Amino acid sequence: MAEAGFDLKKARVLLSNDDGINAPGLKALEDAIKPHVGELWVCAPESEQSATSHSLTLRRPLRIRHVSEKRYAVDGTPTDAVLLGVSKVMDGKRPDLILSGINRGGNLGEDVTYSGTVAAAMEGAMLGIPSVALSQVYEDRHKVKWATAKNWTPKVLKQLFKQGWPKGIFINVNFPDVTAAKVVGIEVCRQGRRKIGGGLTRGVDPRGDEYFWVGPQRDEDKYLKGTDLAASIEGKVSVTPLALDLTDAATLRKLKGGMK
Repeated sequence: MAEAGFDLKKARVLLSNDDGINAPGLKALEDAIKPHVGELWVCAPESEQSATSHSLTLRRPLRIRHVSEKRYAVDGTPTDAVLLGVSKVMDGKRPDLILSGINRGGNLGEDVTYSGTVAAAMEGAMLGIPSVALSQVYEDRHKVKWATAKNWTPKVLKQLFKQGWPKGIFINVNFPDVTAAKVVGIEVCRQGRRKIGGGLTRGVDPRGDEYFWVGPQRDEDKYLKGTDLAASIEGKVSVTPLALDLTDAATLRKLKGGMK
């Protein structure tokens, strides 16, 4: 459980991501958070693991590579990296906080079900550790505004830990695609609706066999007030609490009442 009044300055923090150990977003997160915490560790996937969701490697051994002081790479998924980071890399001394990101690209709406960035935070929450996923929205992938995420990450975390949140909940944060000075605030909001995979590209390989490529096209409600999608468009940092328990309480009650 993330207690209200959590002191970042004394915290042992583990960073991970899904873009890999050499990702610019991970470097941005290290730079942003290092001056504000007591001890900083990194355990991230060896290579990009975008859209791997909460997958765990079960059918082959995993290897840990020591990159530099308190920085390690795992040849597996974000879930693998967090699990090994907590249980092996940090010598059994559990972190006080897990941060995942900063992802190159937003994790808004239903992106969270596919996202390795969100999955790393989910794994942290399953281990009973307060966890936050952080992503930088962009329109032009060649001009990602890392400075916005770097500037706002400490501010958002300090605000979150003033209030705290219960066990079984983790936090999904998205920074809008505007410069840091043009961010108009922080909005706590619900998950919107944005389903990836609406566009499939068909092709034929050199052997004459048909293939399909899942494209980035999304079917989405961009402007529905109170959602992470709308907040991002309005230039706000969106903060969305997500639950490990996927049970829908209303439907549970209805089915219990109607089934004998």
